[in-house]
Formats: sequence, C-alpha cells, structure tokens
Amino acid sequence: MHRTSIRHVLLAGFALVLAGSAASAQDASTAEQTVDAMNTLWGKHPGQRANHAKGSVVEASFTPSGEAARISKASVFAGPAVPVTVRFSDATGVPTIPDGSENANPHGLSLKFKLADGSEMDVVTNALKFFPVATGEEFRDLLKAVSQSGPGVGHPTPIETFVAAHPAAATAGATAKTPSSLARQVFNGVNAFVFVDKDGKRQAFRYRIVPSEGEELLSAEAAAKQGPDYLMEEIRTRLAKAPVTYRILAQLAEAGDPTDDATKPWPDARRTLDLGTLTLTKPVADSASAEKALLFMPNALPDGVEPSDDPLIDARVQAYAVSFGRRSQ
Repeated sequence: MHRTSIRHVLLAGFALVLAGSAASAQDASTAEQTVDAMNTLWGKHPGQRANHAKGSVVEASFTPSGEAARISKASVFAGPAVPVTVRFSDATGVPTIPDGSENANPHGLSLKFKLADGSEMDVVTNALKFFPVATGEEFRDLLKAVSQSGPGVGHPTPIETFVAAHPAAATAGATAKTPSSLARQVFNGVNAFVFVDKDGKRQAFRYRIVPSEGEELLSAEAAAKQGPDYLMEEIRTRLAKAPVTYRILAQLAEAGDPTDDATKPWPDARRTLDLGTLTLTKPVADSASAEKALLFMPNALPDGVEPSDDPLIDARVQAYAVSFGRRSQ
C-alpha cells in the first residue's frame, strides 16, 4: 500500500470522537476497546478527549429559515433564534497538535442547541465528505490495524490488509483539507438522520454547514508554515471584530440512497434545504473549562428529528460516554 494512502487512512480514521451511554455488554466492550485504541495511538492525556482533544469553544445563536418548519416539527426550526454552544476541534487525541498538521485533519465542528423548553439538540460534524468505515466495530479494527502497522512490520501490514477489505478507508481522509480559517471551512454530517413533520412524513437527510464567506483551503506546504495554534487563535481574534456566519443545510435523500452506511456519500445533485443561519458571536471566557464540561451526543434530539438506521450513530454515543467518563475522573 502506498505511503500516502496509509496517511489518508490515518486521517480518515480519526474523524469522529467516539463515546456513549447505556448499551449491551457487547456494545460497551466495543466502545471501551475503541477508546483504548485511541489511547494507544496518541497516549493518555488526563482530562482530555480521546480524540479531537484540541479545541476551542465559542458562543453562537441559530435563526431558523422559513423552509425548515415545513419539513420538521422540531421546535428549533419553528421559533425565534436559540443560543448555541459551538466547539471547533483538531483531529487526534494529542492536545498540542499543530493546527496546520495534516494529522489535524479533519477539523470538527460540534453544536449544542439550547431549546426553549430547556432541552438540547446536538449536532456533530467534521470536514470529511464520507467516513472510512460503516460500523463501530470496523472503526475499532481500523484503529487497531493502524497501531499494529509500525516500522518493521512485514507486508502486508495489518492496515494494508484492512484497507484491502474496506476501500473507503483509503480515500475518506483525502476529502478533508486544512482551511485558512475555521470560518472558511465546510463541515459535513457523515451520518444520516430523519426529519419528521407534523403529519408524520419522514425525510432522511445529512447535515452540511457552509461558511458565508465560502471555503478557503491551504496547500499542505502553506498549512505547514502556519503557527501551531493559528486556527484556534484566528477564530477568537476574528470574533472580537465581527460575528461569523454559516448556513446550516440539509442534504435530502432520495429513493435508493443508503442511510445505513456512512462510507457512501449521496450524489452532489441531491436537493439541499436551508435550515437556517448559525451566527458565532464571541469566544467563551475560559475555553478549557468549558470544554471539560461539554459532551455532545448525536442522539440528543428533539421531537421532529430522529436517528436513521446508521449503526455508527449508536457506536459514537457508546464511545462518547467512555471517553467522557475517563476524562472526568
């Protein structure tokens, strides 16, 4: 396997911070093993996330569009603007990774909407266009294969064998590039969810979060020349001058589009619905403290939005709890 392809496997495999809640013994075991594999790759860093450890928290608000309420009965799409807590992040479990490192891709964007009734809705996205594997067990096995494929290991290495059986693992990482600013990167939801309207009609979709200023990506050479914290520092400096906005879109599935496999993106020609505007207003005063308390759960959803049959949603939920529990000790 070509060296560049192996790097892409690494980048893709580190896309989602997995972690969760109550589940079967088998699910809990997979989640524990996944977080263990992350700790093996990047070391144990007390108080830090197992993956996407480096980040920055900012305050925001979400203003729904007129279109959103027609496709979902969720209150977040029907009422006035609601506050949102936003966390940007770099990939890997290394809290000091340089923002411009290729291994810091894909960058993540997680949103916690504070709804009027006191409940929350969480959305977890990153810069990948699709995921390298389709299940939590496969993600665990990918991490293990990477950790077992160091220098001196005979060919085919465990990662070469894994990629031969999982083609998306060799290509997913290449879909995420380093941006000039976190305000200039497109973020995608690789998992499918389902809108439910007031009449019970269901519509599968995937999130797409697009910066109002457009996406601006750097070459690997230009990214390597940036300061180690340039992305996290630049977004705070930018917000001190003016708000930053994104359009939150929903890519709508059509008949035959798979909803249970995050390795398979839907065609770009699929219709997108404008859900509303996300406006970042200011960085939180103490980002490190805010990060420790935050837990984003993909199944934290209001009435009107439901998980699809994508098994990765539950796998992420299970592993988030493990990671959160460990960093909270």
